[in-house]
Amino acid sequence: MKCGFVPYFLWVGVFFSSCASKKDVVYFQGIDSVHVSEHLNYTPVLKADDKLSISVSASDNEAALPFNLPVVSYTANGTVVSGAVQLQTYLISQQGSIQFPELGALKLAGLTRLQAERLLREKLTPFLVDPIVNIRILNFKFTVLGEVKNPGSYPLSNERLTILEALGMAGDLTVFGTRKNVLLIRETNRQKSHHRIDLTSAKLFDSPVYYLQQNDVIYVEPNQPKINSSTNSSTNGIILSAVSLLLTIISIAVR
Repeated sequence: MKCGFVPYFLWVGVFFSSCASKKDVVYFQGIDSVHVSEHLNYTPVLKADDKLSISVSASDNEAALPFNLPVVSYTANGTVVSGAVQLQTYLISQQGSIQFPELGALKLAGLTRLQAERLLREKLTPFLVDPIVNIRILNFKFTVLGEVKNPGSYPLSNERLTILEALGMAGDLTVFGTRKNVLLIRETNRQKSHHRIDLTSAKLFDSPVYYLQQNDVIYVEPNQPKINSSTNSSTNGIILSAVSLLLTIISIAVR
């Protein structure tokens, strides 16, 4: 009787596996015939609530000291904690500006990091000879939700991140993830926008959201089999029981 069951269960497995189309799961289809742009901009735009590290140097480093306010931690008796000195950080306000030493309010929201560095250099030229400005975004992170192996928020130390790298950091999609309709949510100038990405198409390389910006949210929705499996209806149980009974009867009949 066991031998009779094997061919039919194998046949059923083959039948159901054949329902999964290659077009539904394989990434970057048609990449050989798609021209991928080499000029996509990946530099993030500064936004309200961004936390920045700004360092200023010049030919005369002593002259640059007033523009590098330190943060110092003290012990109970008033002495400086060893190794606790670090540069002041700047939070972009809801109005899009920061308060910078000697220069006052500077509007940075809406600028790229490189544009903000250029603006600061121009503002510092009357005070310093050959000023050098370095800006880093300290709160660069992204969030991945839904059908990935490791959902969550991920901090990042650099600014160049693609949606593929972000999904890779989250462990890639599970077998239940919809690859043709990945959702990316982005906030710009207090306005939220959303974009749909088809991972199975090579056209994603030309997508305006191929490179992520700080605080982007990626959502991978479940596919239909996962949705169906989450509805534990009695109908499904009856159907499975009927199929099992039918296979048993066929197996006995062919012995």
